[in-house]
Amino acid sequence: MIQQRFVKNCHLTYSKYFIPFFFGLLMGSPDLKAQKVQAELDVIKSWIRFSDAPNALYHHLAGQAFELLDKRTNTIAAIHSLPDWKKRQEFVRKTLLDIVGPFPAKTPLNPRVTGIIVKEGYKVENIIYESRPGFYVTSSLFIPDALKEKAPAVIYCSGHSDLAGYRYPAYQHVILNLVKKGFIVFAYDPVGQGERAEYYDPGTGKSDALISETHSYSGVQAFITGSSQAQYVIWDGIRAVDYLLTRKEVDPERIGMTGRSGGGTQTAYIAAMDNRIKVAAPENYITNFTRLIETAGPQDAEQNMLNVIARGIDMADYLEVRAPRPTLMITTTRDMFSIQGAIETAKEAARIYKAYGRADQFRMITDDSVHASTQKNREAMYAFFQKYLDNPGDSADKELTILTPEELRVTERGQVSASLNSETVFSLNRKEAEVLENKLQIARKNLPGNFVSTVKAAQKLSGYKAPVKWNEPVFTGRFQKEDYVIEKYFIKGEGDYPVPYLLMKPDHPNHKALLYLNPLGKSAEALSGGEIEWFVKNGITVLAPDLLGTGEMGQGEASSIRVYLRKWFAATLIGRSITGIQAGDIVRLVTLLKSSNGIDEVYGLARKELAPALLHAAAFDQAITRIALVEPYASYRSVAMNRLYDPAFIHSLVPAALEAYDLPDLAAGLAPRKLMIAGITGGAGKSDPDSKKDLQVVSAGYHYRKADEALIIQSEKPSGEFTDLYKAWIK
Repeated sequence: MIQQRFVKNCHLTYSKYFIPFFFGLLMGSPDLKAQKVQAELDVIKSWIRFSDAPNALYHHLAGQAFELLDKRTNTIAAIHSLPDWKKRQEFVRKTLLDIVGPFPAKTPLNPRVTGIIVKEGYKVENIIYESRPGFYVTSSLFIPDALKEKAPAVIYCSGHSDLAGYRYPAYQHVILNLVKKGFIVFAYDPVGQGERAEYYDPGTGKSDALISETHSYSGVQAFITGSSQAQYVIWDGIRAVDYLLTRKEVDPERIGMTGRSGGGTQTAYIAAMDNRIKVAAPENYITNFTRLIETAGPQDAEQNMLNVIARGIDMADYLEVRAPRPTLMITTTRDMFSIQGAIETAKEAARIYKAYGRADQFRMITDDSVHASTQKNREAMYAFFQKYLDNPGDSADKELTILTPEELRVTERGQVSASLNSETVFSLNRKEAEVLENKLQIARKNLPGNFVSTVKAAQKLSGYKAPVKWNEPVFTGRFQKEDYVIEKYFIKGEGDYPVPYLLMKPDHPNHKALLYLNPLGKSAEALSGGEIEWFVKNGITVLAPDLLGTGEMGQGEASSIRVYLRKWFAATLIGRSITGIQAGDIVRLVTLLKSSNGIDEVYGLARKELAPALLHAAAFDQAITRIALVEPYASYRSVAMNRLYDPAFIHSLVPAALEAYDLPDLAAGLAPRKLMIAGITGGAGKSDPDSKKDLQVVSAGYHYRKADEALIIQSEKPSGEFTDLYKAWIK
C-alpha cells in the first residue's frame, strides 16, 4: 500500500539535474563527473512529494507539538468556573517551578553604587550587585526629583541590543518617559548584553567572532545539565526585585515590570513567577506556541524551557497564572511573533480575568508596525502603569535627551568580565556539570545495576520511541559496479517522512551487514575508493542512510546557528531529542537488515556527531552486534565543560542527560559486544587529554564483564586511513 502511494507521486524533476549538467558541459566544469555521480546517488530528490524533505525534521517535531497543544486547548476549554481556574493556576505555578527550578538560595546582593549622574528632574545611580555569588549584574536606578513619599517603581528589562543593553536609545526613551512621569525605574543588563557580555573580546570590543548567538550558545550547555538559560534570566529579575525592596524610596506594593522583545520574554517569565510584581506589560513577545512554531519557530535559548509544551504549558499560562493582577499585552501587527497567536492568547487570558470579576485588569494593545516600539503602544503602557500603580498624570510620549553610554557605564572597563572577573552562565553551569559528574562516578560503581539504569534513563530523556510499525522499503534505482551493486531505497521513518538509503551489496557476500552513518550524508563515502566500498569489497553488505538532519534530509534553510538551533529547541519543548528520533530510525533500519535474506549479523559504524545516535540505538537494541565510533566526541560532559565547544555537536545532545547518564555509560553497557572507538575528541572537536576519563569509564565496563579483548581504543586519529583498524574490528 505505502509503496503504491509513494510510486503514484513519483515525478522526475528534469530541470533539477539536466540543466546544471548541460551548463557544466558548456563551461567544462571540473566537478561535472562528481556532480553526475552525486545525482545518481540521490534517492528522493526527484520525488515531488519529498521536495521539502530537508525540513522534514522540523515538520515532524512541529506535528508532535501541535498534538500536545491541541490536548492543552481541550483542557482549557473544559474550564468554566473560578475554582477550576484557580486549580489551573496552582498547576501552572508548580509546573513552571519544577521546569525552571530549583532556584539557588538567596545570597547577599552586595550592591555597590559606582557612580551618580544628576540630570534635570532626576538622578541616576549606577549600581552593580550579585544575583549569585560572583555573578555580577550591572544596572542603573533612575530616581525622579522631589519625591515626597514612597514612589512606584518599574523594572525595565532590555531586549537584544548587541552590547548596549538598557543604554540602547529606544529603551532609554521609554525609561526616561516613565521617570518624567514620576516612576522610579530600575534597568539592568540581561545576561550576555550591555556590560555582561559573556564571550567578550577586549581586542575587538565585541563578543567572540566564533559565537554568533551568545544566549543560545551557553544556553545549550545549561540544557545538558537539566538547567536552562531561562533560569538564569528569571533569577536575575527576582533578585532585581529584592534589590528594589531595599530602597527606602520604593513602595513595595507598587512595583511593575515591562520590556520589549527579549525584555518582553523576561517580563512574562519573571512576572509569572514573582508575585511581588503587581503590574506587568510584556511587549513584542507574547503569541502562542502553535503560531510561533508555524511561523518564526523557537527562538533564543532563554525563550525555551525544557519539556514546557510536553508538560501542558503555553504562553497564555504566563499571563493567566498572574490573574487577577493587572497585565497589559503590547503587540504589533507585523511582529515576527505572530499577531494571530497574540489575539488567541489574549482571548483565552481574558476568560480568567472575567472569572475573577476583574476583566478591566487585563488588556491587549496593538499598533500597526513591525517588531518595534510605537508611540501608541508606549502611551498605552504609561497609562496602564499610571492607573494600576496609582500614579496618575499625563501619559503623552515625549522626546527627551538620552544619556550617553559613558554616563551609564557601571564598571570601570565597561565589562564585568574585564573589571570584576565575573562568573558567567558557562562557568556556573560548569560547576553544576561537575557536581553531576561526581554523582555519575558514584553510580558507576554499582555494576551491573548502572548498565540497566543508564539504558532506562537514556530512553526516557532522549524521548526514544521504539518502532512499532513497519513498512516495506520503496525501491528507486540500481546500478552495477565492479564486484558489487548499489541499490537505492527509502523507508518510512518514525513520522511521515522518508529515510533514504543506499544498499551496497557485494557479489560474494559473507552474511554480514553494516549500517554506516555519516553526518555528511549517505553519499559521502559511497563513491569509488570511498570507505564504504572498502567494507563491500570485504564481503559486507552496507546500508548507508540519510537520517533526519543529514544528506537529503538535511538543513533545508540557510546555514546559521539560529536556524540550526531552531530544530533542537523544538525538540526540547516537547520532551524529545533529535538523537532519540534518529536512534529509533536506526533500530528500524537494523531490523530491516536482520530480516533480509542472507544476513546473519548487523554491525553499526558512526562518524563524529552521529556517534551518540548509534550509541543510543545500540544500547536499546541488542541486534547491533558490533559498534564502531569514528572520531566521536567523548561525552556530553566534555561539551558542558568546554567554553568554546563545537556547535556541530548540538543536534546530538540530549537535554538533562547529565542528571542520569553520559555517553561513556552507554558505551560501557555494550560489553561484551565488540566496540571500537577511534580518533576520539573533546567537546571542542579537538584532541583532548581529558577524554581519557571518559574512556576509563568504558574500559571499566568491559573489564567488569571480562570482555577487555572486545574493546578496541585508538585514542588519536590514525595518521593514515582507518582501514587497518577496521580490519581488526571486523575480524
